[in-house]
Amino acid sequence: MPKLSDALLIIDLQKGVCFDGKTIDHFSELMALVNQRITYYREQNKVILFVQHCDEDLVPQSPAWEFVEELDYQEHDLTIQKTHANSFYQTNLQELLQQKHINSLEICGAQTQFCIDTTVKFAHGLGYRLTMLKNGSTTFDNDFLSAKETIAFYETIWDRRFLQLIQ
Repeated sequence: MPKLSDALLIIDLQKGVCFDGKTIDHFSELMALVNQRITYYREQNKVILFVQHCDEDLVPQSPAWEFVEELDYQEHDLTIQKTHANSFYQTNLQELLQQKHINSLEICGAQTQFCIDTTVKFAHGLGYRLTMLKNGSTTFDNDFLSAKETIAFYETIWDRRFLQLIQ
């Protein structure tokens, strides 16, 4: 088992993000990976934070806004509501991390080139030590790259610059 960070940050694993006409790339594998990490963090009594995006497509309390059913989310888990790709922007995330003396974060979720990339770079700028499991984020194919190529592209940028990629 790779070393755990002070907290696990799970971003936007919501129905409207993961199922947009089709299923997001390597969804089943990612869910198995994320749920395994949740189990490890719970066993070690470490902080787990679930981030939930809210906008005109992901309206709070709507089916699209809900976490995917495959995610091991529990009612007592800590949840951050955000309206921007940056999980820190106009949320209480930074305050919560400081209250709990969190210095390192493991990040996972969706979508690689949007909310994951923005949060990784902002958290790095705030001084957090970051880790991510290889393929710990996901996205859809786009006009320029396949989902797999997009993920590999961003992991190459992040690794050893913004975070430690765990193989």
